[in-house]
Amino acid sequence: MNRTIIITGGAGFIGSHVVRLFVTQYPNYKIINLDALTYAGNLENLRDIENAPNYIFEKVNILDTAELERVFNQYQPDGVIHLAAESHVDRSIVSPLDFVYTNVIGTVNLLNAAKNLWSKLPASGHRLPTADCGLPTRFYHVSTDEVYGALGDTGFFTEETKYDPHSPYSASKASSDHFVRAYHDTYGLPVVISNCSNNYGPNHFPEKLIPLFINNIIHKKPLPVYGDGLYTRDWLYVKDHAAAIDLVFHKGKTGDTYNIGGFNEWKILTW
Repeated sequence: MNRTIIITGGAGFIGSHVVRLFVTQYPNYKIINLDALTYAGNLENLRDIENAPNYIFEKVNILDTAELERVFNQYQPDGVIHLAAESHVDRSIVSPLDFVYTNVIGTVNLLNAAKNLWSKLPASGHRLPTADCGLPTRFYHVSTDEVYGALGDTGFFTEETKYDPHSPYSASKASSDHFVRAYHDTYGLPVVISNCSNNYGPNHFPEKLIPLFINNIIHKKPLPVYGDGLYTRDWLYVKDHAAAIDLVFHKGKTGDTYNIGGFNEWKILTW
């Protein structure tokens, strides 16, 4: 079963774990790691598989439509797993337009690249075609549970939870989710979406909460707590998230949304 899959943001925290999983678990798949290598992207995260015969790295920014067209035409992918994103709430408050450009416009650029390629293949009616490997083409958009707003003391977000973003970051991800669904409804693009809770684990960029706290503790620095520290977040181990992405990509129903969590809720001040 041969597939060619573009994974965006594959040198980043979550993306590197997804790339490694797909490269090692599916040797018959060709995995194209498409990453701009901004501050959060690091090829050292993938040093152990960089010479794998089914792995290719392309340094491309998803805002560069000409380069996206080149990559899609060159490799003819039948799958996209889209993880590339600006993802830090504090950065979004300082520079919201960076999040609009990458998370919204970048996502639309990818949707257009996939639509333009896949619509050239033979199809019937409003449906896009099946890939040569016998599996359907698929655009998988990886999003965040922050689109739902704040989690209360009890309960869980579900796939039916109303969107309620409160930061430029969460608003940009909510917008990209809506564009992905719109391309499914308007053009028949075969999409799936997942919304995950906070990830933690190896290769986590040090500006994020857990590695920041660990680094500050090691260096005897204060631990920054935002607000009253009593908001509740669910924490998901990054390798569990990668395994869930694998499952959703292969088994998810086109047009559906899947929430991925760790059933591991904590308040900052109760650690």
